[in-house]
Amino acid sequence: MTRYVLALDQGTTSSRAVLVRPDTSIAAEARQELPQHFPASGHVEQEPQDIWSTTLSCAHAALNAVGAGPADIAAIGITNQRETTLVWERDTGRVIHRAIVWQDRRTAPDCARLMAEGHGAKVSAITGLVIDPYFSATKIAHILDTVPGARARAERGELAFGTVDTFLLWRLTGGRVHATDATNAARTLLFDIHTGQWDGEMLALFRVPAALLPQVKDCAADFGATDPDLFGAPIPIRGMAGDQQAAVVGQACFAPGMMKSTYGTGCFALLNTGGTPVASRHRLLTTIAYQLDGRRTYALEGAIFIAGAAVQWLRDGLKVIETAADADRLAATADAGQDVILVPAFVGLGAPYWRPETRGALFGLTRATSAAELSRAALESVCFQTLDLLEAMHADWAGFGGGGTVLRVDGGMAASDFTMQRLSDLIGAPVDRPHVREATVLGAAYLAGLESGFFPPPDVFAANWRRERRFEPAMEGTERRRRIGLWREAVGRLLGPP
Repeated sequence: MTRYVLALDQGTTSSRAVLVRPDTSIAAEARQELPQHFPASGHVEQEPQDIWSTTLSCAHAALNAVGAGPADIAAIGITNQRETTLVWERDTGRVIHRAIVWQDRRTAPDCARLMAEGHGAKVSAITGLVIDPYFSATKIAHILDTVPGARARAERGELAFGTVDTFLLWRLTGGRVHATDATNAARTLLFDIHTGQWDGEMLALFRVPAALLPQVKDCAADFGATDPDLFGAPIPIRGMAGDQQAAVVGQACFAPGMMKSTYGTGCFALLNTGGTPVASRHRLLTTIAYQLDGRRTYALEGAIFIAGAAVQWLRDGLKVIETAADADRLAATADAGQDVILVPAFVGLGAPYWRPETRGALFGLTRATSAAELSRAALESVCFQTLDLLEAMHADWAGFGGGGTVLRVDGGMAASDFTMQRLSDLIGAPVDRPHVREATVLGAAYLAGLESGFFPPPDVFAANWRRERRFEPAMEGTERRRRIGLWREAVGRLLGPP
């Protein structure tokens, strides 16, 4: 009798494998850091072999931790950093270029040209996205245009494209399965989110040969089985979703109007809009939250590129803290009389601004500014950016309850009591932190377990969701409005005249 689902969570800065029990508790976990490479300003890359080897190593470590074998695993679920782009040879599996990470901005001039040519409205209408280097399409074209002979080989069907989920699936199945799920496909700028198909017009616009593309499946589906040599026997692969959509599932946000915000390297807020793809008037993204039994559920999404990465910058760049926990402790001691504001546009500003050329800035520095004020500014910057997203969502969708809506949070930064309290203060709404904070992992596990019969239907799963703590707004209204005004002023200075 199977005892676990194995969730593989391949993220931007680490790879993880987690064994999940039928009651959704975690039996074992293994994690390895994943190096990033910065070959030029605005360029972010990863070694494909590092992505694969850390994932496989973590899977073995998690199994070994509890003495589990293939017979103990009902299924594998995969979740992944989205938009990161790989192209490899179909016959050998050799990747022809380093993985270009979602944070990479090298194709910003290509995106600016396409926008200037007037393609923005059409692209948004079909894909729900904006033309931005964040997404996969211009990354694919860059690889095909810069690797000698790659474009001709792609057109002959010799190469395969995949985001990280597809790449891992290919490796796990020994090259037998080239597939993705609807949530990852919806992040490429090549997918019609209304029909659920790759779109020929988008392929032509972004110059991506159709022969490169994987098959698109539901999030809970038969994705094949692992090569027997990897674990000693085949293990079925039954679930797949991009990390932010997996968190929607893990947070049981199955009803329209429910929303979650995940705080990892970046921050991503998704609002379930049900079967209706709501077109944003405020530069949010319209995306697929999940697809089950051929039915798509949509979401409005706001993407913040820098969240936990701001704390990493304090630690690794400025070296003013030694651990992420230091930022939480120091922020609580910051001088209330100092108004230090960080706009963390290290790789541009995401939603609702979409200004890839903008760079970060600190405002309000004095001789008395210390690591405490810098820590508070870094943590508050995440809260201010979340507020921007929620206000845009409220303006976009009449079904959104605004201040009455409870925000479910997860991810590494959700562990910070200071940040979650300040988030509640600044958005003026309750913030719920779940008992299981690893919502991304839980979502991947649930999708695989749903398809394999290991987990119950969504309504039962949602009924079992448990809150660990609720944070209620406590900041006085005048102070809240003043601090929001400081943030808006700082962002306005960076953006310049409208």
